[in-house]
Amino acid sequence: MANLRAGLLGVGMMGRHHARVLRELEGVDLVAIADPGGDPHGVAGNLPILPDIDALIDTGIDLAVVAVPTAFHENAALRLAEAGVHTLVEKPIAHTLEAGQRMVDAFAAKGLIGAVGHIERFNPALQEMRRRIEADELGAIYQVVTRRQGTFPARIADVGVAKDLASHDVDLTAWVVQSDYDHVYAQTAFKSGREHEDMITIMGRTTSGVIVNNIVNWLSPMKERLTVVTGEKGAFVADTSVGDLTFYANGTIASEWASVSSFRGVSEGDITRYSFAKREPLRIEHEAFRDAVLGKQTDVVTMAQGQRTLVVVEAALDAARTGVAVNLGSN
Repeated sequence: MANLRAGLLGVGMMGRHHARVLRELEGVDLVAIADPGGDPHGVAGNLPILPDIDALIDTGIDLAVVAVPTAFHENAALRLAEAGVHTLVEKPIAHTLEAGQRMVDAFAAKGLIGAVGHIERFNPALQEMRRRIEADELGAIYQVVTRRQGTFPARIADVGVAKDLASHDVDLTAWVVQSDYDHVYAQTAFKSGREHEDMITIMGRTTSGVIVNNIVNWLSPMKERLTVVTGEKGAFVADTSVGDLTFYANGTIASEWASVSSFRGVSEGDITRYSFAKREPLRIEHEAFRDAVLGKQTDVVTMAQGQRTLVVVEAALDAARTGVAVNLGSN
């Protein structure tokens, strides 16, 4: 079987990594790159830099990766759907809910694979966590807390921290617990002098009853990427910046220190830091997209799932503006 012909739109900060992985991906040939801004990172190699999405399509590609600013996702994706090209767009799916839904509908109507690059779902620590949760090593899930904090990225200008970063946590939370957000409340802050928020805290609950708290900002001097899932048998802690997963088990030995034990719902048990293969998340994401194009069952983030994540993020922003929780149960 011939390799799939891949095209890449955008070779900026994220696109350059897509170019590298596409070149190394078994069963895929990177045959065309387009970017109206040229090739700032010198990743094109022997490929010419095409001027636009139409030139990219004219090369006869089977699949495409769209790594341009969010505001341009819809136009590129609709052109690719019209041309019958399977497409992976970077997160978030689109700049508005209406644009995202048009993208979902266009790919569904053509029977094409449309995917969104919520790469954290493919982090080895979260993949290992999800596998262990499915094996019932945590029991019933009670709560998910995520913290995603870091310095301000000057290159992000078209969206705020909610769509750029909190969308990661919304997607991974719903995927880890296998349940959508049911309702959300949020608080935002605007400290950088821009029109978009640079700090958000999302509070809510999933339809399965899991309590959720997502803390995200661009205002911290230290980088933090942490997911804590607490359940019946203990807590998983995933540090996705390095791909580590640790399990804190509930203890089975009763404490004899009365003043301490009276304040604890569970006692401290064993702490286990797991050893497992740590592959690059972007490579795993591309493999999932490739396999989905080939008709295989994968965990690729579909456009419908990407749209659902955008619905939750927009609801959180609405809640922050109005001070009223938003019920998502009927959405």
